[in-house]
Amino acid sequence: MRGLSGKRAIVTGGGSGIGRATVLRLVEEGCEVGIFDIDQAGADSVAAETGGKARAYRTDISDRANVEASATAFERDIGPPDLLANVAGWDRMMGFLETDTAFWDKVIAINLYGPLHMHHVVVRGMAARGFGRVVNVSSDAGRVGSSGEAVYSACKGGIIAFTKTMARELARRNVTLNVLCPGPTDTPLFDAIKADSAAGAKIGEALARAVPLRRIGTPDDYPGTIAFLLSDDAAYITGQTLSVSGGLTMS
Repeated sequence: MRGLSGKRAIVTGGGSGIGRATVLRLVEEGCEVGIFDIDQAGADSVAAETGGKARAYRTDISDRANVEASATAFERDIGPPDLLANVAGWDRMMGFLETDTAFWDKVIAINLYGPLHMHHVVVRGMAARGFGRVVNVSSDAGRVGSSGEAVYSACKGGIIAFTKTMARELARRNVTLNVLCPGPTDTPLFDAIKADSAAGAKIGEALARAVPLRRIGTPDDYPGTIAFLLSDDAAYITGQTLSVSGGLTMS
């Protein structure tokens, strides 16, 4: 895709799942990539897959100081970031009335505060330099709701609204921001959610039957869209939300 070769990109959650697939695609497109992930071993493994074209930075995105330290290290090693893909996320599936405030705090810290930290630290520099492209990975749970994921849905819906607002605020600074909303996807997070439920296997089967394309997503279904939105081919697109869900939700 146009304009990706030579760009410097940060991918959160790049140690597994959609984040890993995104790192590999951006490296394929010629980007220099920093993998920000709390799972050091996973991030190191993905970096090794790229033959050293990506670097791993252990990062807890819920910790503002840790984000600042990783961003400083990235700039020292690679240079100022041009692109940012916020992919990291976490949840467990349970009814809202069964949850407690400690659970809310963890979900919000990772899924809402995490991207806020990344924007406040990384996108600030993009705005100052007059160029940047951001893709925030939300979820169809944030667009249409998802039973058993109330707080997660609230965070992901918040990310959609936040991205639209930032797109308005930063348009004149040549920073574009868009949202990708995956549907149900076969990732380590989804496996953990299914494992939490006695009906976990049935949940996966039911979702696959509900998708018009008759399967749930795989991590490789998303990096092409993320790369497109980060590329020069999408230079005139900002503040948009795109669902990639095999037709499960349509708008």
